[in-house]
Amino acid sequence: MTIDQLQHLELTYAPPFGSAKDVINQAAFVANNIENGDIKAIHFEELDALKADQLVLDVRTPGEIQKFGTLPNSVNIPVDDLRNRMEELPKDKEILVLCAVGLRGNVACRQLTNRGYNARNIVGGYRTYMFSKA
Repeated sequence: MTIDQLQHLELTYAPPFGSAKDVINQAAFVANNIENGDIKAIHFEELDALKADQLVLDVRTPGEIQKFGTLPNSVNIPVDDLRNRMEELPKDKEILVLCAVGLRGNVACRQLTNRGYNARNIVGGYRTYMFSKA
């Protein structure tokens, strides 16, 4: 199936078997955003050479960060608080958005780019980054 077909795929919603927001649909939405240029992605290999004009924004909850860790010098604003705290972020830097696996990062990137920020989503999120370091 194509990305477009996967976005619109009807899957059964039954709490014991499938969520209202199925992961297949969500993955297709993210892929479509990247394919259409609505979201710019960055891969974890590029994080080892951050530039002075880049900032890592971790959009996970403080509890997740405490339990699993985060990248050095990252700023934490949970995705649920981002709309109200966006002014804390500099507009003159590229914002590299980090979450657990990339889905909340995609949401945060859309919010940021819609408000004029230069943002990129870290593909695979913190879990992929840490797995690559193991």
